[in-house]
Amino acid sequence: MTKLYNDPARFTEDMLVGFLDANARYVAGVPGGVVRAHKTAPGKVAVVIGGGSGHYPAFCGTVGPGFADGAVVGNIFTSPSAEEAASVARAAHGDAGVLLTTGNYAGDVMNFGLAVSQLRSEGIEAHYFAVTDDVASAPKGEETKRRGIAGDFTVFKCASAAAEDGLDLAGVIRVADAANAATRTLGVAFDGCTMPGADHPLFTVPEGHMGLGLGIHGEPGVADEPMPSAADLAQTLVDGVLADFPEATSKRIAVILNGLGRTKYEELFVVWGTAAQLLRERGFEIVEPEVGELVTSLDMSGCSLTIMWLDEELEKYWTAPADTPAYRKGTAAAASVGERRTDAADDAVAESPVLSELSDEDGRRSGRFIARAIGAMADMLAVAEDELGRIDAVAGDGDHGRGMVKGSSAARAAAEQAASDGGGAGSVLNAAGKAWAAKAGGTSGVLWGALLSALGARLGDTGRLESATVVAGVQDGYNALTELGGASPGDKTMLDALLPFVKDLERQVYNGAKLRDAWRAAAQVATDAAGATADLRPKVGRARPLAERSIGTPDAGATSLAMCAITVAETFTQSEEGDK
Repeated sequence: MTKLYNDPARFTEDMLVGFLDANARYVAGVPGGVVRAHKTAPGKVAVVIGGGSGHYPAFCGTVGPGFADGAVVGNIFTSPSAEEAASVARAAHGDAGVLLTTGNYAGDVMNFGLAVSQLRSEGIEAHYFAVTDDVASAPKGEETKRRGIAGDFTVFKCASAAAEDGLDLAGVIRVADAANAATRTLGVAFDGCTMPGADHPLFTVPEGHMGLGLGIHGEPGVADEPMPSAADLAQTLVDGVLADFPEATSKRIAVILNGLGRTKYEELFVVWGTAAQLLRERGFEIVEPEVGELVTSLDMSGCSLTIMWLDEELEKYWTAPADTPAYRKGTAAAASVGERRTDAADDAVAESPVLSELSDEDGRRSGRFIARAIGAMADMLAVAEDELGRIDAVAGDGDHGRGMVKGSSAARAAAEQAASDGGGAGSVLNAAGKAWAAKAGGTSGVLWGALLSALGARLGDTGRLESATVVAGVQDGYNALTELGGASPGDKTMLDALLPFVKDLERQVYNGAKLRDAWRAAAQVATDAAGATADLRPKVGRARPLAERSIGTPDAGATSLAMCAITVAETFTQSEEGDK
């Protein structure tokens, strides 16, 4: 159990304070994460890694010469926001472009992809790459659907070393792609991890068993098997990884036996003794293996085996020197180093407009109403946090409730500030959307951010809330989510509640209902639709590998969206807004 914390909701922020102080010679803090203490040298591509926290030493522990130039640090097991990813990349960037790379999780893919678009609009050459090494999360032939787990480390290491070696951005991307194509991982869990402040683990493994095919965000394995001896476990891991890449011709391999947080080094060495023997018996030459904790999952009990088949270039970069807070290899003294940063946060700064100049009195009144509605949503979600987390933990990582609370709380503060500054409906929604995405992170964070921002763009900052315009704005939000997330109705996501809501709201308004009445009726339709997701199998996201476990439980995202729609309907009844 994770026992040491102050406020569980600020665990990541408090962790970063200590990490930055202890490692000031390596790193400096910026909004959204950390960068090297020295600026990126001229001509060097910056490599920015990241994802949710809870995986130390990945990801911030590997920022330094020979490895990453920056790490974006999200909440525990939650993707950082696009704004945070862009902030760190902006600070890490020198003059030769930046590669952003994460494991292949929907929230990371969406947020880092949006960050790349933002950076390119600012004139920074940027590219995103997702690691897909987990053989248990999708079958052969569907490698692009696989998660990134401990194989993140081999890909990040080789890409970073290529950048240190002076390759241009296209060359660094090519090395990352080659390392990913050559990397496979299989993991097992003996017991689940516990989030700070929680009194129970995210999942449990039956007594005398292990979960085969775990994730690193608190997800259980895809199957439970009897607990083996160390030798039998080594056999399972070796056979499982080698079976997925039989066409490999190289006999030189990089290998990681990774502990997930509670399986200690002595136990790992016992497993490694057999694993190394098995690999050598099959003709492999092991090049500088790593046995220890590199990509953890808080206090999860378990381990994983990663193999990267080496060619001459990948071996060069796998064995290249690195000097970071948590990982050192050889001597990185020869690495090119820029000047020492004076105020790293200055490198990540962004500009803002004067809101009162954009709105009229009707728009400002609408902005105040929207701020109240978002505040009511935040209050409701704080009460519902545990239940939403319980629903999400059935086949996911159990963080949905906490993410929604953090996102809505930040959105409330941003909306109230924007309304106080004279912002109209559009500006208030845009501010709330950015704050929600920034603080919630993850898939739900970026989707709620996109939904609110799309609605705000349609409503604008002048005039009253017109029914037809609100309907069009909600439709815009739905379209933004389908384009951004790649999901469709029936995939067991929030779309399964949002689409019925949009259709019924449009029908009600078309038939002459006042906005408040139309919204109330549509919110009930969304609630019914959210409940019906219990019969669906998830087809995207972290729940997909555990689809069978999800049947019988409604989708957490659809449930929370319906709850928010109901709360806004209640806010309408207390206001003059929506009477047209």
